[in-house]
Amino acid sequence: MFGPFRITNPLSGGLLWKIPWRMSKFQKRRQRERLRAVDDVVATLDKALKRNGHNTIESLERWKAEMPTEPEMLPRDKYTLFDRKARKYRKGLHSAFACLRAHSLYEIRLLIQALELPKWTKVSQRINPPGY
Repeated sequence: MFGPFRITNPLSGGLLWKIPWRMSKFQKRRQRERLRAVDDVVATLDKALKRNGHNTIESLERWKAEMPTEPEMLPRDKYTLFDRKARKYRKGLHSAFACLRAHSLYEIRLLIQALELPKWTKVSQRINPPGY
């Protein structure tokens, strides 16, 4: 409570960063570019394997069969994440971008605890449970 490690007023309450409740058009554009970049990598791998005469990789074929490309995705799926703990089972993706702006590991841990985002780096967010 006292001493060099006491909490400061900004950390003890209120928003740590001002995160608006909707994404700006620039954030949406960058998100679409990220999705297209992944689609381009998959297409390049597929083309290179066919050009060299190799059979395609099973995981690559599975990706192409299961995952929609960026133009096929609904805006709801592009800009929100499924979260079973959220009120309407959706969470804005822009809250994950705050982790990219953080300057230290401590700030990233604070943000992840506060936002309680799903494991968006380990599980693909292109597909969601049926009905959501």
